[in-house]
Amino acid sequence: MIRVVSYNVHGLRDDRSALASVVGSLEPDVVIVQEAPRRFRWRTRNAHLAHDLGLVYVAGGAGSLGNVILTSLRVTVVETWELRYPLTPGRHMRGAVFARCTVGGAPFVVVGSHLSLDGSERAAQAGLLAKAVAEVDAPVILGADFNEPPGGSAWQALGAELREAAHAVRAGGSWATFPAVAPRQRIDAVLVSPRIEVTRYRVAADLDGVGRASDHLPVVAELALP
Repeated sequence: MIRVVSYNVHGLRDDRSALASVVGSLEPDVVIVQEAPRRFRWRTRNAHLAHDLGLVYVAGGAGSLGNVILTSLRVTVVETWELRYPLTPGRHMRGAVFARCTVGGAPFVVVGSHLSLDGSERAAQAGLLAKAVAEVDAPVILGADFNEPPGGSAWQALGAELREAAHAVRAGGSWATFPAVAPRQRIDAVLVSPRIEVTRYRVAADLDGVGRASDHLPVVAELALP
């Protein structure tokens, strides 16, 4: 059993102590971060972020355009790699990060991404990500900021290989993640391979300081690996 958190941390522009408190209270094995440091001294800044959260920096940063994977010491990391989406002139470069891991001998691959605000560009990025996921030879856990609600083209593209963790357990509630204060939109989620059993899923909206930690709410999934 592992606990996975997917969290857009708003470029670390908010209350860092609140962020550390929120993540620490969740006791995650894996944190998939969007909007982590990606520019000047990004390696050092991501290492400091991991330290603040009581975790280990695994992969991501500049090469994955701000998508980063952090883990607890329970997780063994075997291999990491990154994917960059084609750049549309005038828009932000975006990408994804991958980490092949094991817990107790059970293999899995963690993936993190943050898709475009533009609909056509977002659909193309999701298609490339879905292709990359389909090529992975192990169960996949994807944490992403889709920048669109469920039912959009990105969700549909990735749904060909993965299922929404929330639906796997028929979790109640709206699952809205943005904005953190009075959330109205569900744009962040965890998706998993069908072979992974989802035992619990929630949006952590009720934690002390969560409205100060970021402009997004963290998504938490408890998973049993095959």
